[in-house]
Amino acid sequence: MREMKKFILDVHLDLAMNAMEWNRDLRQSLKELNQREFGYNDLPGRGNATVTFGELRKGNIGVCVATLIARYVKKSNSLPGWKSPQQAWAHIQGQWAWYKAMEKEGCLKSITTSQELKNHLSLWKLTRPEIPIGYVLSLEGADSIYSLDKLHELYVQGLRAVGPAHYGPGTYAFGTNSSGGIGENGKTLLKEMQSLNLILDVTHLCDQSFWEALDVFNGPIWASHSNCRAIVPNERQFSDEQIRELLNRKAVIGMAFDAWMMIPNWVRGKTNPKSIGLSIEAIVSHIDHICQFAGNTLHVMIGSDLDGGYGREQCPYDLETIADLQLLEDLLHTKGYSESDIENIFSKNAIRFLLSHLP
Repeated sequence: MREMKKFILDVHLDLAMNAMEWNRDLRQSLKELNQREFGYNDLPGRGNATVTFGELRKGNIGVCVATLIARYVKKSNSLPGWKSPQQAWAHIQGQWAWYKAMEKEGCLKSITTSQELKNHLSLWKLTRPEIPIGYVLSLEGADSIYSLDKLHELYVQGLRAVGPAHYGPGTYAFGTNSSGGIGENGKTLLKEMQSLNLILDVTHLCDQSFWEALDVFNGPIWASHSNCRAIVPNERQFSDEQIRELLNRKAVIGMAFDAWMMIPNWVRGKTNPKSIGLSIEAIVSHIDHICQFAGNTLHVMIGSDLDGGYGREQCPYDLETIADLQLLEDLLHTKGYSESDIENIFSKNAIRFLLSHLP
């Protein structure tokens, strides 16, 4: 790989989940981390990790949006998760404590305001080897907010974006692989989010919840990691109608590198990325689809979701580490995208959005 030059802002990484649920020390080298998981079979992707702090630095990924995530599941829900929202709350507090510990170690730096983002970007450009990786805190699935005062607590702790649902039916909305609306609970949450100027992440909302949320919410909207349904026909991706509405709302959409979201007919646990020729180039089609709709490159960003419950076994075959996101530069050039276009996609769209909507 050639020398890394382009700055990347990745708007979706489950760093704390990897640390607290997968028991990964992200300060280790990628080789050491994967070697320590040799022989593990408790979770998919063991020994196939792509993300460490070192690899983020190698890829010039100086800022990310990092998640808190804990699902509450009712008795009728067969998905894995916590049996009460209070347990889910306690779990995300443990994740938050890990972020704080990594800050004390000098690995991460919380970014909660537009000025902090400006300062961090200036320092990263000047002294990249010496400063921590910046992160903006996001909540993926809001089930852990068992009362609205908890939303305010999270805001004080640095939360700046919320996705109301994850997979299945949630407290505030219906997520991927489920169907239903946001109800009164969802409307109340969205109004409270709007009062705090929190970003609404519409990723994972089922179609009905998506449209109902947009009817209620008038604040900033993005999709941290969703691709195009026209290319991969699954409700997890956005339809052209949804993309058009997001563009009308001045949203930005993060491109995810989970293989089943990149190409159709992927069978989890069976399809092999090398045997079907799935490379990073596949994401260019999703990028181009949105850019053609918009007539510009101002609404696409990187939301890789790498190590978001999977590893290299469910990634493009030419992506060995998150640093390989840099390979996308040449692929976009070949497609006809200019230097400024690529900078928009790699970081500037996300930076502009955050500078406009962070306190």
